[in-house]
Amino acid sequence: MLTRKQHKLLMFINERLSSSGVSPSFDEMKEALNLRSKSGIHRLVTALEERGFIRRLAHRARALEVLKLPEQSVPSTTPAITRASVIRPDFAGRRPSLPPPSSTETRTLPLYGRIAAGTPIEALRDQSSFVEVPTTLLEGGEHYALEVSGDSMVDAGIFDGDTVIIQRTDAADNGTIVVALVDNEEVTLKRLRRKGNSVALESANEAYETRIFGPDRVQVQGKLVGLMRKYN
Repeated sequence: MLTRKQHKLLMFINERLSSSGVSPSFDEMKEALNLRSKSGIHRLVTALEERGFIRRLAHRARALEVLKLPEQSVPSTTPAITRASVIRPDFAGRRPSLPPPSSTETRTLPLYGRIAAGTPIEALRDQSSFVEVPTTLLEGGEHYALEVSGDSMVDAGIFDGDTVIIQRTDAADNGTIVVALVDNEEVTLKRLRRKGNSVALESANEAYETRIFGPDRVQVQGKLVGLMRKYN
């Protein structure tokens, strides 16, 4: 499943190839998606290539070939549900309407305060409430829940007001969305990237910059394993 920006870029490239036979330039793609820099286009093109929707043609400047189009091109007619929905962590950039899980077994998890998905906030607050979470969302080990505040992860399908389910851990692979403690005083929900002695906390929104830290300034406090969203 593609994010909204990935889908929009794919359709733009396909329309341009169909009409002129020539791939659009990165500047044209940037203007079509109203992005501020070409770096965002590079990331989107790479994501489409990794998912098998396009490929770059060797030895030809700015040459792209569309291999397939998403089935999601036709808007879904599935009616929205009016109770809490549970989403496994395949987070696309649109708000899906999914049926509740087949299992009714739940577990009570501590619900810590709101975590900023835009600007980091103070460290995790003391436990103040609890939330019932389907066991289908949980993996091994200890878990807790956080309420998301902000819009920096919207392109990963994580919206303001969502409840994210976190598996407590102090280690995570590159590309994992984690709860990160910065300088022992602020916490944020971001995608983790490591390169050499640097640690990057990457947003999923072009409006936010990636933050780079030394390895001793960032501690992983958990990784994202699930998400719950309530439809009103």
